[in-house]
Amino acid sequence: MDTMTLWHISGWEFAALAVAALLVGFSKTAVSGANTVSLAIFAAVLPARASTGILLPVLIAGDVLAVLTYRRHAHWPTLWRLFPAVAAGVVVGTVYLMWADDAQVRTSIGAILLLMAAVTVWRRRREGERESDPDEIRTRTGRIKARSYGVLGGFTTMVANAGGPVMAMYLLSAGFRKLGFLGTSAFFFLIVNVSKVPFSVGLGLIDARSLLLDAALVAFVVPGAVIGKWAVHRIDQRLFEQLVIAATVIGGVQLLLT
Repeated sequence: MDTMTLWHISGWEFAALAVAALLVGFSKTAVSGANTVSLAIFAAVLPARASTGILLPVLIAGDVLAVLTYRRHAHWPTLWRLFPAVAAGVVVGTVYLMWADDAQVRTSIGAILLLMAAVTVWRRRREGERESDPDEIRTRTGRIKARSYGVLGGFTTMVANAGGPVMAMYLLSAGFRKLGFLGTSAFFFLIVNVSKVPFSVGLGLIDARSLLLDAALVAFVVPGAVIGKWAVHRIDQRLFEQLVIAATVIGGVQLLLT
């Protein structure tokens, strides 16, 4: 029995997944957080828990394209600060998935995303036009913030592939400009998503049949990434930040209402 038959996917359902895959490519090279729409589409078409395993390889394909596009703009001090906390969050998320049902997962992630968006908007209004510096992670406050967002990012990316908006809020609050944001995010999610594969296989979320569906969907990630690369150079910094926050809020609301 092949994957298409296993999931009883109709032509319209496959078309919806293809659009979601295209959005993954776009989000990885243009507006991080937009792939929360993809998450919602996958969860609507496929069984909610299984959808996270099928979406993961599609995300990794987008991460590879983003790294190839923005590899020179990554800020590695930020990445090294985040990884230990993210690893802890992934472990917590794995344990959570062992007992949480789909409704609990969606509600938890939706609430976290809306909270992060609200905190980011509040911070930016309080600080006005003052620019933060990514190197401020070396301060005590910066380290605490990196660890907090890192744990939340690891948790959300493990349980629902929804770590993008959490990390987007962190990178915005840390003062990253557009290309630095995209380069740092690209390497971060490539490393984190690849590290999640053994956990997802162990939980039964990835198998040979799910990979057959992934093979068909990855082809749609490429044009999405190309469109994103074209669009990002036509979006100014302020609009970029507004789009990232808007995508985060939309994703959070979707998870709470579905």
